Amino acid sequence: MEKEQIKLIAIDIDGTLVNSKKEITPGVKRAIKKAQEAGKKIVICTGRPLSGAQRYLNELELNNQDDQFVVSYNGAVAESTNGNVLFKQEISYKDYIDLETIARKLNLHFHAVSLDRIYTANRDIGHYTIYNSRIVNLEVSYRTQEEMKSIPIIKCMYVDDPPYLDEKIKSPLFKHMEKRVTMSKTEPFYYEATAANTTKATGLKVLCDHLGISANEVMALGDQANDLPMLKFAGLGIAMGNAVDVTKKGADQITLDCDHDGAGVAIEKMLELEPK
Repeated sequence: MEKEQIKLIAIDIDGTLVNSKKEITPGVKRAIKKAQEAGKKIVICTGRPLSGAQRYLNELELNNQDDQFVVSYNGAVAESTNGNVLFKQEISYKDYIDLETIARKLNLHFHAVSLDRIYTANRDIGHYTIYNSRIVNLEVSYRTQEEMKSIPIIKCMYVDDPPYLDEKIKSPLFKHMEKRVTMSKTEPFYYEATAANTTKATGLKVLCDHLGISANEVMALGDQANDLPMLKFAGLGIAMGNAVDVTKKGADQITLDCDHDGAGVAIEKMLELEPK
């Protein structure tokens, strides 16, 4: 594609925008600033809720604005950074019940996430649920299945130690959910469910339609399997050097890893290749 077509840069957070210490490096920040000065729209596309992205939106001076946007919850929500929701796709209560029941049968820690809170029916709350709460800046509440009936659910998460989680998600129980929800691995210790046919690509497309930007005018960067749909959607899809193999194989290009300014290197390379 012609690089002058790029108008929007979609960036995953963990393992992409930030390094292994969860920090935006000076090199990445500098590259994003250059892109903004060149008129590019910067859009964080994340599995996190808006609250979990705000620290980085503040650093990039994108927060609390009605003309800056995020795609959150793995594409289930597209919204402005001041919280004006353009699009929201919820998981049905029936799907929540069946997902939570699978967790019980497989002895997996599990929680559900609304726009403003994490809910778990695990009386002994899993440590990855507490970790997720801190990372995304949402409080945790204990609720039974019955009590969840009136709560809008955006996504559900199986959260457990990586080897244990990897073994359990091979269970045929998940086959019964394939047409009802979209499952994706977002971290070694997270296996997430959003509504059927919901990915970062579908959320990003809603936002692009809103902004009048075509897929060929998008550059996307990511590292996990849940980033692959948006990398394939974008005219230019870049996998991080630390990306999982499936994402590397599906990307147009591979940049350096997140601890060596990979996102910044990719953005600066794109800007350098543009006609002056």
